[in-house]
Amino acid sequence: MTERTESDERLARPLIQLAKLVGIGTSYVGMSNDYHEIKDDVLVDILAALGVDASNDDAIRSSIKHIRDQRRSRLVPPTVLHIAGEDTRVLVNVGVFDLPQATITLEGGEDYGRQLPYGPGDGSKAYALNDRFITTASITIPADLPIGYHTLHVTVGDRTQDATLISAPAKVELLDEMKNGHLWGWMAQLYSIRSADSWGVGDFQDLADLLKGAKRRTGSDFMLINPVHAAEPVSPLTPSPYLPISRGLVNFTYIRPESIEEYGLLGEESLAQVKQLHASVEPLNGDAQVVDRDAMWRAKMHALWIIFKLGRSPERQQAFDAFCAAAGDDLEGYATWCLCYDKWGAPSRELDNWEQKFTKESPEVQGLKQQFPDTLNFYRWLEWIAVEQLDRAQREARDAGMRIGVMADMAVGVHALGSEVWWHPENFAKGATVGAPPDMFNQQGQDWSQPPLSPIALQNTGYAPYRNLVHNMFSHAGAVRIDHILGLFRLWWVPAGRKPLDGAYVHYDSEIMLGILALEASRADGVVVGEDLGVVPAYVADSLSKHGLLGCAVEWFEQRDGKFRTPGEWRPYALASVNTHDLPPAAGYLELEHVELRERLGLLTEPKEKVERQAMDEQNAMLEMLVRENYLDADFADHREAHEQDIIDAQYRALKGSPCKLLAAAITDAVGEKRAQNQPGTNNEYPNWRIPLADGKGDVVPLEGLFERESVQRLAAIMNG
Repeated sequence: MTERTESDERLARPLIQLAKLVGIGTSYVGMSNDYHEIKDDVLVDILAALGVDASNDDAIRSSIKHIRDQRRSRLVPPTVLHIAGEDTRVLVNVGVFDLPQATITLEGGEDYGRQLPYGPGDGSKAYALNDRFITTASITIPADLPIGYHTLHVTVGDRTQDATLISAPAKVELLDEMKNGHLWGWMAQLYSIRSADSWGVGDFQDLADLLKGAKRRTGSDFMLINPVHAAEPVSPLTPSPYLPISRGLVNFTYIRPESIEEYGLLGEESLAQVKQLHASVEPLNGDAQVVDRDAMWRAKMHALWIIFKLGRSPERQQAFDAFCAAAGDDLEGYATWCLCYDKWGAPSRELDNWEQKFTKESPEVQGLKQQFPDTLNFYRWLEWIAVEQLDRAQREARDAGMRIGVMADMAVGVHALGSEVWWHPENFAKGATVGAPPDMFNQQGQDWSQPPLSPIALQNTGYAPYRNLVHNMFSHAGAVRIDHILGLFRLWWVPAGRKPLDGAYVHYDSEIMLGILALEASRADGVVVGEDLGVVPAYVADSLSKHGLLGCAVEWFEQRDGKFRTPGEWRPYALASVNTHDLPPAAGYLELEHVELRERLGLLTEPKEKVERQAMDEQNAMLEMLVRENYLDADFADHREAHEQDIIDAQYRALKGSPCKLLAAAITDAVGEKRAQNQPGTNNEYPNWRIPLADGKGDVVPLEGLFERESVQRLAAIMNG
């Protein structure tokens, strides 16, 4: 029998104890139930990424003592979680004869108005620290404390320390419409859906029209779109929306110039220039092969500069100034980084590159800002306009009757050379990136090249970076989908210079992070969906449901031992879909497009014939379930090529047979597209995140008339049935 736990001898080793002390998993069970113990040198490297020295035996012993001393020398942890409606007992480090006193300053600055009751500690053995012994007492946070981000003040003797006190609801309450039923919506890659007025790439005006058209023509209540986090300021633009420059800000390349208020004030010459710039990229809207972001942005950025230089009315300038003040340091960091990129070129790992040589405090950076104040302000202005247009799209969706509107997608992390890491390096681990351990699809594991947030920095800052991110996303959307939500529990860290399989899981305080999600979602009357596919422990799904967060149920993944689960057995707290952006649309999947593509790109690790047989066996099992549950006529299953559309329809009828609270239909499935948006394991070998929306014949599908198409109405009728 395979060993599933570490031996007592291993657990007694100082290195293992140090790793566990800071939340590093020293073993794990993989996707195939295979047990692994993390090698010593990997643990040493990951500890170093957390700022913990484990370079030799003396350093390990010293680090253990330092961490334990540090934790016992604080009166309370820097961040404390309280669940509203329940009393919360918080341990306080005190001297043997000391008693704690505690008060709270509420989020708005007012005093909570009373001392907190205190009581005994946890009965643990006294801890020797310097020349005294430390034991514990407790204080109680009352159940009636309102939700919010408060400050806890704790005094013991002549010492007072503060902690961030996060008071969160126990769970996100379901929207009324979801309590005894479900809501449904569309999944779309915004950049791929162009109108005649687009600049070659779908934009925020297209989003507004998509949302309104989806509600009025199909009755849907949300649209899940790709992440629209901030991107680079100049070409070339990173194709993947999951590798952003900053997650807390909005991608200004999605601006529609003609929808800016000041566009209507352009003079004859300037207007002609902008129209000519649009005409230069308008043919891109008809390209069914690839989305050319770089050509779009070269033209659009010039047009936006013309509009920016026009100026603003006093009222609009006041609104712009207010936006900049509210956005604060995050906006200033992004705008400054954009200016440096604009004038000094792309950041790189080269030692003489500006991002490596300079910090935000460097005189050279301050000098550049003084030298180019207009350009710096231009980047602030772009963010303002982008937020205005995204918010307008959400507002118009709700005005049209959509219950949720935009379902935003939150990427796992940020670009290692992006503004967020450069401006706030103290928030990130140094010398490690995020990825995934080996699984059946990626036998060498994955390295996503994104530096992870440091759990130590999160705790010490009251989770401010994460709080701000979640708040910002809910300010523009009615729901948030979190990619790889396992990252709120644990992330696979890969030390610099190592292969992805030579990593380890680092654990985060999921209760605090889920509490923040619950708090922000409750304030926004919103919904949270966590993408929990792949190697995810069972406790994650349970924890999501406990907090009122939805997981994901993908029909093609709802199988075990070669048999597909009946949709009626799926969990209620989930967003159900037929497929994902990492798979071909339904028609492509049935035609084995995924096998052909992987064979063409040299990604198959087994003979193509074997992989095809496995894919057909999977299809047969899916069809067997659909026939058994009366979603598909048995004759259609026997003649699948002639009844491909009937099989796709049956898969969507099966979604309706699930108890899932949210159902999602892919626009690609509705129009007959066969190409996947992304092929994992590739970079430029395949045009990932650059596939325009096309039909089964390969013809572009424009936004105009999209929801009037017979195939779209057919799928909408199933979802509304």
